[in-house]
Amino acid sequence: MFYPDKIKNIKASDRVLEIGPGDSPFHRSDILLELAYDNDDERIKQFGHNNSLNSDKKVVYYDGNKFPFEDNSFDYVICSHVLEHIDNVELFLYEIFRVSKGGYFEYPLIAYDYLYNFDVHLNFLKLNNNILYLMKKNKTSLNEFKPLQIFFLKTLNNNYGDFLGKIPHCFFEGFEWDKPFELKYSNDLNDFIDKNANLSNQKKEEHPSIKTALRIVIKAIKNKLKHV
Repeated sequence: MFYPDKIKNIKASDRVLEIGPGDSPFHRSDILLELAYDNDDERIKQFGHNNSLNSDKKVVYYDGNKFPFEDNSFDYVICSHVLEHIDNVELFLYEIFRVSKGGYFEYPLIAYDYLYNFDVHLNFLKLNNNILYLMKKNKTSLNEFKPLQIFFLKTLNNNYGDFLGKIPHCFFEGFEWDKPFELKYSNDLNDFIDKNANLSNQKKEEHPSIKTALRIVIKAIKNKLKHV
C-alpha cells in the first residue's frame, strides 16, 4: 500500500475487512479475506514474492466468487492492489458494496503496466468523476512492448519499488468511498489518464529518478528500432 495516510475514516468501533492483504495487513483490519489458491506456485505468482501471510488476525479463505459474509457485515473494507488481478470486477465490486458501507481502494495506473506489464495484472483502472473506468489489458496491444518492459525492469535490477516510491502519484491511485459508484468499461485510453495531473510546479530535485527512467526508455526504444 502506497497511501496508508489516505485511510482516514475508520472509526474506533468500526469492523474492518481487508481483502487480499498479502504478507502485510493494515494494522486496523479485523478480518482478512484471501483467495484460496490452487497451489503455492500460483500464490507466489500473484503475490510477486514468496513471503507468507503472518498475522494473528482471523483469515477467511474463499473461492473468488461470492464473499462468505452476510450483507452489511462490515463498516469499512480495505482493498489494496487487488482490483487489477480480478477477472470479474463487476461481481467483485458488487460483493464489496454488499458487505460494507464504505472503504478504500488502491491500484496501479495505466503508466505502471505500460512500464512493467506484469502478467497477473488483468485490468487498467482509473477513477474519473466518481466512475471507475475499466479496460481489459488483453484488449490492447500492450504485449507488443514486452521486450522493452522486460529490459526496463532488468535495468532497474528489480529494485523498481525504490523508483516507484519516489513518484507514486504517477503510478498508483488510492481513494476512500462511502457509497457505491459506477463501473464503466471503456476502450478509450484517454479515460485512464489523469487530466488534472501537473508536475510543472514541483522541484526537479524531488524526483531525480524521472530523468534516469526516461533515458533508459529512450535508449531501449532506439535499440529496438535498429532491428525493425
